[in-house]
Amino acid sequence: MTTKDEIGILARLIRESDRNLALTGAGISTASGIPDFRSPGVGRWEKVNPAEVCSVEAFERDPAAFWDNNLDWWLACTRAVPNPAHHVLARLQREGLLLGVITQNIDGLHVRAGSQTWEVHGHLRTCRCVRCEERHEFSLLVDQYQAGDNPPLCPCGGVLRPDVVLFGDMLGDDFNAAAQVLSGCQLLIVVGSSLQVYPVAALPRFARKLVIINRDPTPWDGEAVLVLRGDIVGVFEALSRELGFS
Repeated sequence: MTTKDEIGILARLIRESDRNLALTGAGISTASGIPDFRSPGVGRWEKVNPAEVCSVEAFERDPAAFWDNNLDWWLACTRAVPNPAHHVLARLQREGLLLGVITQNIDGLHVRAGSQTWEVHGHLRTCRCVRCEERHEFSLLVDQYQAGDNPPLCPCGGVLRPDVVLFGDMLGDDFNAAAQVLSGCQLLIVVGSSLQVYPVAALPRFARKLVIINRDPTPWDGEAVLVLRGDIVGVFEALSRELGFS
């Protein structure tokens, strides 16, 4: 249970630091109806092996099965709406208290909330052809799939894949940009991330000070100046009041 004193410390750390960033994981989006990946009994990867259904190998082996296994939960991501935690982070940026958000999430909720966002695992706004490499709106493949055309194809005849980082993929330009923007970071606020997936889990080492807001312990807790275990939305609603936003 997060205390009022802890919220006060968080607000003071944000106000006193000149170069602040947030790093978010799946835990920030559960209040928007998107299950996380590793919570015991309910996490997506508790039910299926990601290497078998959401990897480059799975896509190349059987693209139709790949879309059967993944499209429904990706569509749930595109239909979700930002929750108060997303909106408070965007407000922090508008107030000049945060440079932006580095996120492991592909749901696009930080972008929709209005944050400057580095999406290190990609997003669901576009897809691309594995043959000609042309990019298309994600809706193109959704329309094809829902019309019974599986796997969805580019106009050139190549198979379409999502612009997300699959298991077995290299991280893209946003990860490199995130590592650069972290240079000189005075305060990194980690929200809803287990900090177990590398190389993203190594990013906290670039920050001078670290705050962790997460339901469960992380490998970086011992390095943090503040660890908050409360409900993420509750923490950000309390922070918003403490900062005079609401």
